[in-house]
Amino acid sequence: MTYRVCFVCTGNICRSPMAEIVFRARVTEAGLDELVEVDSAGTGGWHEGDGADPRTVAVLEDNGYAGGHTARQFQPSWFSRLDLVIALDSGHLGALRRLAPTEQDARKVRLLRSYDPAAGDDLDVPDPYYGGTAGFEECLEMVEAASTGLLAAVRKDVEGRVA
Repeated sequence: MTYRVCFVCTGNICRSPMAEIVFRARVTEAGLDELVEVDSAGTGGWHEGDGADPRTVAVLEDNGYAGGHTARQFQPSWFSRLDLVIALDSGHLGALRRLAPTEQDARKVRLLRSYDPAAGDDLDVPDPYYGGTAGFEECLEMVEAASTGLLAAVRKDVEGRVA
């Protein structure tokens, strides 16, 4: 049974595709790519059908990541097939929990940085869209830091299903 994780930000062209691509790489490195499916979406549909922001692509490529991306809007009906819905900031967290059809679905929504013990109380990944490259690099650092803890949590859940 496949374990499914979906990363969600506002427009699905900056933070969530970055998290998707980085986490997919971590899943592959861990040898879990046959068991874990990773994707992303936006809370809004403004950029549906667009590729990732060129700055996102550039920062990912500069750091050894590859992967295509097409933006899409998160749909409440997806909750039934997802195991984790990872919000990139507290605004997304609230929006996704309001969209959740059941309390059980709402409990699937978590903040990405909650998986980074060094994050402290500031669990939002800032939106780099209106800034320069430095914001995208900072976003990548936050995503990479949280991906370690997220991978450990996913691995534990996947192993619990197999056992």
